[in-house]
Amino acid sequence: MNKPLENLLVVCDIDNTLVTADMELPACNLEMIRLFCAMGGRFTLATGRTPASARTAAAGVPVNAPVIACGGGLIFDFDTGEVISRHTLDSRQGARLVADVLEKFPDTGVEIMAGDGDIYIVQSSAYTDKHIRDEQLACRYAPLEEVPDGWLKILFADRPTGVQNIAAFLQNRSYAGLVPVMTNHIYFEIMPENINKAAALREICQNISFPLANTVAIGDYYNDIELLKAAGHSVAMGNAPAEVKMAASETTGDCREGGLASYLYRLIKQNT
Repeated sequence: MNKPLENLLVVCDIDNTLVTADMELPACNLEMIRLFCAMGGRFTLATGRTPASARTAAAGVPVNAPVIACGGGLIFDFDTGEVISRHTLDSRQGARLVADVLEKFPDTGVEIMAGDGDIYIVQSSAYTDKHIRDEQLACRYAPLEEVPDGWLKILFADRPTGVQNIAAFLQNRSYAGLVPVMTNHIYFEIMPENINKAAALREICQNISFPLANTVAIGDYYNDIELLKAAGHSVAMGNAPAEVKMAASETTGDCREGGLASYLYRLIKQNT
């Protein structure tokens, strides 16, 4: 891309893109993001995390555009914490889906994100415990019927084979307005139809009158594919699956090796 940095908006995934699987933020990533923003570039995040979890993971990272959270269910202002936009799923359909999955797979962990990213643990497991612990999340434990309306997404947490079994089970079932998304080898999510990171990016660009063609999306997993295809330019991490790399304009290095920083360095050199 050959544009002045002030005309560019970089939209970056968090897990295994900005930060490593061990929740470490490579120092070079932070340095290059700060330089990019100081030179006029715009930088934001697109994540399946809640706003609170995104803040924790990206502590110290300069963010100067609205943030995409909960896989596109929320758009919020990083500075004020104000929710700009919220998209929810049909909780009746969602409750039916959860009940069907638990009947078939009674040991799987179930989380529901609602409101402004509040997490309700419908059924705990070692994998929901890991999710809460790794992302330092506040949560509430509640039976399905006590989760309030305003569901942003449903998350099933299980061993990799368990997640694959849930995906296969739901493949032959229909729940109006709900879409399954693979977001991690141990997480499988249910989103509202037509709500994803790509739709949220289009909404942000419309709200701030920013050309979609001037956006750069950076990601590493299957739930980033639509975002990568929607942006004006896209970058897959070196640690991304082959299908994700095929959806991107180019590939950078591995997250642990500062692949994000390497790309931003090239972007700065090309456009100054």
